[in-house]
Amino acid sequence: MTEYIVKIQATPKMDKTSGSTYQSPLSSRYTSPEMNFNFSDQKKFSTWRKLWLYLAQAEQELGLPILDTQLAEMAAHLEDIDLAAAAEHERRVRHDVMAHVHTFAAACPLAAGVIHLGATSCFVGDNTDLIVIRDGLDILLPRLGRCIQRLGIFSEKYAALPTLGFTHLQPAQLTTVGKRSCLWLQDLVLDEQTLRQLRKDLRFRGVKGTTGTQASFLQLFAGDHDKVVRLDRRVTELAGFSSCYTICGQTYPRKLDVMMVQALASLGASAHKMCTDIRLLASMKELEEPFEKSQIGSSAMPYKRNPMRSERCCALARHLMALPSNALPTAATQWMERTLDDSANRRLTLSEAFLAADGLLLTLQNITEGLVVYPRVIQRHIQQELPFMASENIIMAMVKAGADRQECHEQLRQLSQAAGDRVKQEGADNDLVERLRACAYFEPVHGQMDALLEPASFTGRAAEQVTQFLAEEVAPVLERYRGQLDDAAELHI
Repeated sequence: MTEYIVKIQATPKMDKTSGSTYQSPLSSRYTSPEMNFNFSDQKKFSTWRKLWLYLAQAEQELGLPILDTQLAEMAAHLEDIDLAAAAEHERRVRHDVMAHVHTFAAACPLAAGVIHLGATSCFVGDNTDLIVIRDGLDILLPRLGRCIQRLGIFSEKYAALPTLGFTHLQPAQLTTVGKRSCLWLQDLVLDEQTLRQLRKDLRFRGVKGTTGTQASFLQLFAGDHDKVVRLDRRVTELAGFSSCYTICGQTYPRKLDVMMVQALASLGASAHKMCTDIRLLASMKELEEPFEKSQIGSSAMPYKRNPMRSERCCALARHLMALPSNALPTAATQWMERTLDDSANRRLTLSEAFLAADGLLLTLQNITEGLVVYPRVIQRHIQQELPFMASENIIMAMVKAGADRQECHEQLRQLSQAAGDRVKQEGADNDLVERLRACAYFEPVHGQMDALLEPASFTGRAAEQVTQFLAEEVAPVLERYRGQLDDAAELHI
């Protein structure tokens, strides 16, 4: 026998375009170009330069001797970043912000003396993070709105279709397909409210200095407190924020990261619950996610139609739900005014939280746009359980016809037990209805059996609840994203 021994190159040449270096599956496989760019080096470092420009502009407006030509030079070089030169500077000085100060100064020799004037590293680092978080929310919220819209259309379409309800994963009373999907929808509406409120309340770090006291800027403006306050507000305004923190240490409060990551993790929990339900219903053949004509479910079993999109959502959600365990201890260990052990952790946690949420919502939208319902399978499952569920209705009808309740209960118990044994012992269909029709004792209600067993009579106000929920709670959410959703896909409420 010939043995094939393949030697794998231990240390291949580092080339990101050749496939020889690790890339996060979140960025390379699951997420959108918009969210990838939002966390890119180009976005980060060009934002640093914009912040340096905003700072210099505001300092000039408040009287510091900064020339228009210096501002113009900075403005002309916001995007043309020499990343190789910055990397070389960082290898030398071991400081990423100062590396980019040197790189920007080389591109702007006239403005070199006013770049980063009075600022600390967190002026660009933390303020950029807040801009990236803001822009990340602006990407995610319309995506979530689209998922809510699509799921609302599905709920409306199937608002009145009866289906077995389950508690403890055991058949319980009937509900409707649309009412069940409104359980998923309500979770997403709550997530939208939370994320939108975080977006509304988001504040800028602003211009605070090394330990948050603004001492360096007070010195620049010769002790003029009013000018320092105005500087803070002006840079905040130029960066597109309506307010900034009054109190902070060297960084913005890491509690914000906790709140943000927990909100995204909560979105992950909502998607996980929904997609787990879909996977269970797919196993019962009542509901399926989209399945393309050429899609392969299994390499070994050609008949398989695996719910791979829902499985992907659950996988991404599980990663997302684990991330608060990083954000919480990071916030808890910020000694005094700050420690740097937050830096590497936050680079991972914040980006992965937004990237995972982005990939999850993209997949969830695809699922909600193509859910397939199989009413005949649902009806068959109802018929297997409904005769047992109808027991109380049958007893009440018999009592109205003059029967004794206790005797009727005993008669029905015996017939139900016999039908149940047949289902469990023989694997046969539930024949309780046939037994009732053949039993002389129940002759007074034989003519009412079809009405007593009508599935729609067991769903209570499910359909009406769907209509009310869509009108009162879903429609206002969708109104906020008008123009960002598919106008051809409207709720008819």
